[in-house]
Amino acid sequence: MSSRRIKTRNIGLNFPLPSKVCNDKDCPYHGSIRVRGILLEGVLVSKKMDKTGVVLREYLRYDKKYNRYERRRSRISVHIPPCIHVEEGDIVVIGETRPISKTVAYVVVYNKSGGA
Repeated sequence: MSSRRIKTRNIGLNFPLPSKVCNDKDCPYHGSIRVRGILLEGVLVSKKMDKTGVVLREYLRYDKKYNRYERRRSRISVHIPPCIHVEEGDIVVIGETRPISKTVAYVVVYNKSGGA
């Protein structure tokens, strides 16, 4: 076994670093993946896949013809690193990354619901 010490890296966002350490290559804090692009916020509605979940994001879109807003929602597949503890129903912040798989191009960077 190698006694390689995994270093927690600052990803440049103003979120606290996770207290646990993982060896996931797709973790923004302990792996080699970079967070770039936009940050979104939503509710984790499913966590049945291995290290992957589904975030539901609700937003408003302005309809110019009727001069009013319509409510829309989108479901985004996200990667969940093992060092970030999340459960279904938690409000999470996700960051855009390079494509990790066919449907996953976002990673959870922070749990706003306060999960340890």
